[in-house]
Amino acid sequence: MPLRNRVTPLGEIVATPHRGTLMGNRGVIHDDGGAIVRYWQVRRWIACRLEFKGRHRELLQPRRWTELFFLDEATAIAAGHRPCAECRRDDYRRWQAAWEAAGLGPANADAMDVRLHADRTGGVRERRTVDSLPSGTMVLEAGVAWLVLGGALMRWDHAGYGDARAPGRAPAEVLTPAASVAVLAAGYEVRLHPSASHP
Repeated sequence: MPLRNRVTPLGEIVATPHRGTLMGNRGVIHDDGGAIVRYWQVRRWIACRLEFKGRHRELLQPRRWTELFFLDEATAIAAGHRPCAECRRDDYRRWQAAWEAAGLGPANADAMDVRLHADRTGGVRERRTVDSLPSGTMVLEAGVAWLVLGGALMRWDHAGYGDARAPGRAPAEVLTPAASVAVLAAGYEVRLHPSASHP
């Protein structure tokens, strides 16, 4: 039975046998039996490397932060996470530079996390045409998550991305938080699953 620890672009935490390429943290969101009991505990939502300095964690240990997994960085960012400042230092620095370039205010971890948390919990998702969105953004159309890549859309799945298709003309519901969309637009290049290729 797969553990319920995989995160979709909508931020849902589900059980699937597919492995992710990044691990995330939202604090302790499981009980002592390993069941997910809350959506988040802290506002510092980070996305980490799967391996770092030989550290090893047993999954879903009582009273320790809950290990969550993402298909790739675009998925993690859509779900509201940002790069970890420790294990992904270079990505974190690139994120900070793009944050500043986007004019989003102070680019220290606390200030960024306050802004991202407000975006995540605001309750209303923006609607925009796909041609106005940077590559790496995730949108929702007809209940399906899509990656924006080079002006085309690629269908998201736990195993990877499907074939590219042209977007419709109607505005799509944007899953990626607004501040993160601005960071992508300012030049932050996401690390994508190998199944994503430019159309």
